Amino acid sequence: MKNLSIGLLFAICSFAPFSLLGQEGHPLEGRWDLEMEFMGKTVPSWLEVRHSGHETLVGRFVFAFGSARPIAEVKTAENQFNFSLPRQWEPEGNDMVFHGTLEDGKLKGTMIYTDGSVVPWTGQPAPDLAYTSDPKWSKPVALFNTKDLDGWQADKAENQWVIEDGILTNPKSGANLISNEKFTDFKANIEFRYPEGSNSGVYLRGRYEVQIADNYGLPPMDIYFGGVYGFLEPNENAAKKAGEWQTYEITLIGRRVTIVANGKTIIQDQTIPGITGGALDSNEAAPGPFMIQGDHGPVEFRKFEVSTLK
Repeated sequence: MKNLSIGLLFAICSFAPFSLLGQEGHPLEGRWDLEMEFMGKTVPSWLEVRHSGHETLVGRFVFAFGSARPIAEVKTAENQFNFSLPRQWEPEGNDMVFHGTLEDGKLKGTMIYTDGSVVPWTGQPAPDLAYTSDPKWSKPVALFNTKDLDGWQADKAENQWVIEDGILTNPKSGANLISNEKFTDFKANIEFRYPEGSNSGVYLRGRYEVQIADNYGLPPMDIYFGGVYGFLEPNENAAKKAGEWQTYEITLIGRRVTIVANGKTIIQDQTIPGITGGALDSNEAAPGPFMIQGDHGPVEFRKFEVSTLK
């Protein structure tokens, strides 16, 4: 009986939550909004650190481009930490190596890029974003007027976006298009289509990309049609064939998003952990614009209406 009790205690301790064992989480654990001084610009990035098992810290990292990438181990010593990552879409070279310190609740450090250059960065805790369980919405407002690009701006001097027969058109790869108006919580109704093989996306608050791409017939993935890029995978691939008009109804309250694609709820009230690659900034507490990705492939929009939380 004594041996049975000891065995039972061992089993409970082996699988008990962290707090049950009298252990405290490392102060580095959590989600962090980063800013990096990269190639002459301040670019947004994101870091998550979490506990795995008895002693190991693991994580995820989002750079200025690409998807969230896993960190196998974050090594710590007092208030210092480091980790490395293989390149994703970066130029050929070495792994990226990160060194950082945690002081007064904030992060700072350097990244050694694939070409050996040193990139300084800073970070602060990602904010909690309030959620409303019983939202009341305003009447929907059209964000483009079917005549011109009033209310929008391109992120490059050369703007390839045009209005043709009342349709917002991106005929070739070029500038991204950003709404002048900024939003916090909203419901957006969007109608779009794209040619075969094309790739685009809509950034919510300019930070979280919902993927638009020709992925008809493929298994659902977070980097395919309807996914929140690199983070949230749809429960099914609801994409139609290229050349057909398609719809998104996207509701974002705080960090929680619901996406209805072509009449099917593919993501239901899920939490977006952090910014996705290509975000305009990492200031998650602030309102942000819609950004339509135009630097990948052609896409057309005939409806872009938004209701805001009353």
